[in-house]
Amino acid sequence: MLTLYDFAMAPSPRRARLLLAEKGVAHETVVVDLRKSEQLGDAYRAINPQCTVPALRLEDGQVLGDNAAITAYLEARFPEPPLLGTTPLEKAEIASWNWRVEFEGLMAVAEALRNSAPAMKGRALPGPDDYAQIPELAQRGLARLEHFFATLNAHLAERETIAAGGFSIADITAVVAVDFARVVRVQPGEEHPHLQRWRAAMARRPAMAL
Repeated sequence: MLTLYDFAMAPSPRRARLLLAEKGVAHETVVVDLRKSEQLGDAYRAINPQCTVPALRLEDGQVLGDNAAITAYLEARFPEPPLLGTTPLEKAEIASWNWRVEFEGLMAVAEALRNSAPAMKGRALPGPDDYAQIPELAQRGLARLEHFFATLNAHLAERETIAAGGFSIADITAVVAVDFARVVRVQPGEEHPHLQRWRAAMARRPAMAL
């Protein structure tokens, strides 16, 4: 059986959990407690030298160490339902929006949080190496996030999903980004009616409770 290295409070492993749930893929879970810096310990480094979660161990012992690899593998091995698109144009649109949501949304939240939270002093970037916080980047992250919410709201004005006319990996990434923004006290407001409508619709999907 597949094994997911997970931490419930973190956004990146939530993306993998949601993907597995939407695909209906059974798996075991091993918790890596980021609050205790277990991802930096020797035991987890031996599993994933990137010192990040999620990681997915395959039945033959191979480990996929990031969401990009996990997504590509699960889509290829469990093609139904298709979450990366079926036609060349759908695949392109979904890939583009998934990248935009990750770069403009998730990374903006991470920039704001990791460069301001006292608990992340010296850990401004994930991974095995330490990096100092830069307060100016926290402010930039908040500004980027406000712009991202406005962009996503406008994009969703006449659509039900982020890309390609149906639920996809881009919606999973966007749900995680929008929810993760709460840690820096940003959430959709009255000025984002389309974004709020979309998030409410996403909440009705059984997998989104994870």
